[in-house]
Amino acid sequence: MVDALQSNPARSHGSDRDGRRPAFAALDLGTNNCRLLIGAPDGGGFRVLDSFSRIVRLGEGLQTTGKLSAHAMDRAIDALQACSARMARRPIRAMRAIATEACRRAANVGEFLARVRTETGIRFDVISPREEAELALESCATLLTGAGRRALLFDIGGGSTELAWVRLGAGARPELIGYDSLPVGVVNLSERYGPAAFTTDGFGAMVDDVAARLAPFERVHCIAHEGRMGGVRLLGTSGTVTTLTGVAMGLQRYRRPLVDGRVLSAAAADGALDVLRGLGRDGLALHPCVGAERADFVLPGCAVFEAIRRTWPASEVVVADRGLREGMLLRMMRQRHGNPYRSSAPRDGRGRAFPRTALPA
Repeated sequence: MVDALQSNPARSHGSDRDGRRPAFAALDLGTNNCRLLIGAPDGGGFRVLDSFSRIVRLGEGLQTTGKLSAHAMDRAIDALQACSARMARRPIRAMRAIATEACRRAANVGEFLARVRTETGIRFDVISPREEAELALESCATLLTGAGRRALLFDIGGGSTELAWVRLGAGARPELIGYDSLPVGVVNLSERYGPAAFTTDGFGAMVDDVAARLAPFERVHCIAHEGRMGGVRLLGTSGTVTTLTGVAMGLQRYRRPLVDGRVLSAAAADGALDVLRGLGRDGLALHPCVGAERADFVLPGCAVFEAIRRTWPASEVVVADRGLREGMLLRMMRQRHGNPYRSSAPRDGRGRAFPRTALPA
C-alpha cells in the first residue's frame, strides 16, 4: 500500500542518471486510488524510479447509481494527467494501465475510458478478478518463501476484496488454486454504514456482513480445516493491514520499508485495532498513519480484516505494501527480458531490497 502516503506529494526515487534509463510503468486505477509506479530492471529485481498515489474516489456513489459520477471522473482524470506528465519525463520501454472494480461495475465505463484516452493518451484494460488476484500474487511471491504448504492472500480494496488461495512448494512458483472477488470494500462499506461504522454495533454489523460473504469460499476450499492442520499462512496486501502494522509499531509517520514484509501477530493486530476504534473519526483524521482523506475508510477496512480473521483464525499475518503495480512491472520485465524478475523483490532508489522482519506481540 502506497496509499498510506497518498496525502503526501508523490516522490521521485531515482537519480538524473536513472531518468535517462529506459523504464517500465504500471498504472492502477482503483475504486478509491490512482497509483503509478515506474521502475527499471536492477539485477534480479527492479529499482523504483518514481511513484505517485492520489485518492480519487472514482467509485463514490457507484453502488447507488450504477454509474461513475461526473465529479469522480473529473478527479480521476486530473490524477491521470499528472501520471501522464510523469511518464513523459523519461523514456518508457513498456507500460500498462489497468482498472478494477469500479470500472467493472459502472454502466458508463466506456464513456469514461474514451474520455481518459482523449484527455491523457492512456489506454486502460479493465481486468478480471482472476487477473487481479494473479497480479497481487505475482508481487507478493517473495514474501511466501518458506511459508508452508498453503497461503491465503487477501487484498482489501475500495470496491471489492480479493481472495487468493495458493499452493506453495519448495523452490516452486506459488500456484493460484482458487480465487474470489467479494463486492465489499472500504468505499462501499463506508457509504453503506456511514457514521454507524464508528460505533460498536455498526462495526460488529460490518464484520457480520463480510463474514457471511466469506462463507461460500470457505465451504469450497475448507481453508479453516487446512489451517488447523498447520502450514497455512495469511498474507494481507492493502491499506488496512499496513495501517494496522504502522499503528502497532507506533510509527510517527508511515514508512513503507519498515512495514512491507513485517509479520503482524494476532495480539499486535488486536492492540492496533483497539487504538484505531478508540480514536473516533476526528482522532483518525489526525493520526499520522491515517490522515483526513482516509479517516472514513479505515474502520470499514478493519471490519473486513476482522471478518477474515474470524473465518480463518491465524496467529500472525504477513504484511505486504505492494500490489498490482509491482505485479505488472515484474510481468512486463519478465516478458521483455525472459529472465526471472517475477521472483525478486523490488528495491528502493538506493538499490536496497525491502526487508522482511517480524513484529512481536
